[in-house]
Amino acid sequence: MSASPTAIADAPGERSQLEFDDNLLLPLLYGERDAHLDQIERQLGVALVPRGNRLVISGSASATEIAHLALTNLYERLKHGDEVDVAAVDAALRFAQAERDDKNLSLWREDVGFRTRKRRIAARSAAQALYVKAMREHELVFGLGPAGTGKTYLAVAAAVDLLMTGRVERIILSRPAVEAGERLGFLPGDLREKVDPYLRPLFDALNDMLPADQIAKRMGTGEIEVAPLAFMRGRTLARAFVILDEAQNTTPMQMKMFLTRIGEGSRMVVTGDPSQVDLPPQTKSGLADALEAVAGVGGISVVRFAEKDVVRHPLVAKIVGAYEARDKKAKR
Repeated sequence: MSASPTAIADAPGERSQLEFDDNLLLPLLYGERDAHLDQIERQLGVALVPRGNRLVISGSASATEIAHLALTNLYERLKHGDEVDVAAVDAALRFAQAERDDKNLSLWREDVGFRTRKRRIAARSAAQALYVKAMREHELVFGLGPAGTGKTYLAVAAAVDLLMTGRVERIILSRPAVEAGERLGFLPGDLREKVDPYLRPLFDALNDMLPADQIAKRMGTGEIEVAPLAFMRGRTLARAFVILDEAQNTTPMQMKMFLTRIGEGSRMVVTGDPSQVDLPPQTKSGLADALEAVAGVGGISVVRFAEKDVVRHPLVAKIVGAYEARDKKAKR
């Protein structure tokens, strides 16, 4: 038998069948009580009917093609020993849609994830896959887009992967604290207590990828550093993976200072949402300024995420879309 599911066409474009060669994988593919099939049916408006080692797909031509691609890719994932869960099904549908729209894409046939001590973290949208590829191939990457698109999370995963494999010697995670001016003095506590609330998202990402004792140990040795942007001034960061989060809240001077810290053997990722600038009125964002300044410079990649790339709770995508629709309407 073949190593992949076999498509058996029946009324092309409206109805088709997939034939699988390993029945033991089908419960994992279909999900408990066919939950994964139900998920695909709801999202695409297709009907999926199991018949032995075959699965009949019925629906519109486009939806049937997407379901076929997604199920084929999920089955291949299982054959390679990877897990299939709700998130994997969602990713497969996103990738299938992207591959249908652009026949040159082959997202599931590329390595679009990172290994960390706790688990493997994989891209869940076409934009995330391009982002992963960009971080592997470029020394400086800008990840731009709304909340929930995985910009910071995947950047931290890339940093952890390179640290664990010895390709960088340390990770430096930074954000502008308390707006762009980093006015921390009025907050209670010592410096760590002052900046913790603003750096918490970075700690949360690290905790998803490394055991707590490893984080504490590596922070103690300086292999992992989490610090406000002001701490970057005057440093040259060699053999490090450096991430600047919430970069839209930097000033042009701060951004120039940060970008010029990159040293030999280092990687730098700058993430931000250009639509969520918290700077004082009439103050230009350092992120927007940097994108203008480095346009066309070699060795730099800019990856843009959109509302469709939101991978958090489905309601987050709807909220982002509602705000964007309102803002567009206001500009007319």
